[in-house]
Amino acid sequence: MKPEAASALFAGPFALATLSAPDGPAFPALVTPDGRALDLGLALGDGALTVRSLLDDWDTAAPRLAELADDSGAERVPLAGLRVHAPVEPRQVFQSGANYRQHVIDLHVAHRAPGDDRPEEERRAEAAEIMDRRAAEDLPYVFIGLPSAITGPYDDVVLPAWAEQPDWELELAAVIGRPAHRVSVEEALEHVAGYTIANDLTDRATVFRRDMPQIGTDWLRSKNAPGFTPLGPWIVPAGSIADPGDLRLTLKLNGETMQDESTKDMIFSVARMVSYASRTARLLPGDLVLTGSPAGNGMHWGRLLRDGDVMDGSITGLGAQRTRCVAEAGQ
Repeated sequence: MKPEAASALFAGPFALATLSAPDGPAFPALVTPDGRALDLGLALGDGALTVRSLLDDWDTAAPRLAELADDSGAERVPLAGLRVHAPVEPRQVFQSGANYRQHVIDLHVAHRAPGDDRPEEERRAEAAEIMDRRAAEDLPYVFIGLPSAITGPYDDVVLPAWAEQPDWELELAAVIGRPAHRVSVEEALEHVAGYTIANDLTDRATVFRRDMPQIGTDWLRSKNAPGFTPLGPWIVPAGSIADPGDLRLTLKLNGETMQDESTKDMIFSVARMVSYASRTARLLPGDLVLTGSPAGNGMHWGRLLRDGDVMDGSITGLGAQRTRCVAEAGQ
């Protein structure tokens, strides 16, 4: 899917992107809702500029970008014909699991333990009780992803031959704009520069280690194949998003709606996720905090990804992405 075919609409007067002309180098861009882009390297006189370096000095960059967005004389070009890359290259990716109440309950039911013959209603009630306890005890679930899994919002996704149950997981991603270490929930959002869309693909067949169940989950194998995290298209500044806790996530598979839920269903808010991750790690500008995925994944529908599938993902105010699944050569 070409960028001109996608909606460039997003909340606020501008967003950040990483673009390139055909066969040209990638450049950081300011994108406006009318579907036009300004090369920030040229506008700011810095040929080495990247979106991440802008985020490294976000307190200075943000007001300058707002000025450029208001400058009607700035030379902008149509998005048509430009390639849209992942908007930022993060140093670190923090991923959240089990953060949407209904999704967790559905997964709990789908992953029935051997010998567990209890009725579905009983197992759903058990999952709901676990979620309530986690929320009360302030225990988000965060693990680490690899930046090498990230790809652009319109790039093809290669399904590895070994992935038996590749699944989709549309997520709201917070983009860090100030270093954050041991920050409180109350101050956490001050460290978020903006938001973007992530589709955190997962091979369900390799999530749990079957050779030694005591080891638990294998996120390296199940989530970090190249291209398993389509990202973007844009980073929308946090000031343009009134409430990250009230956004609609929608994922369509070949035109059919599979996920359609509000971030209101999150057990832990963006602020709580950022604060929790910062209790252990030092979050750096450009880092991503993925906030979990709502109900409606392939395991729920009994329909996993396969060659030729097209996923359309959108989040309120953040634009939309489209990715096509391609079987690994030789399958």
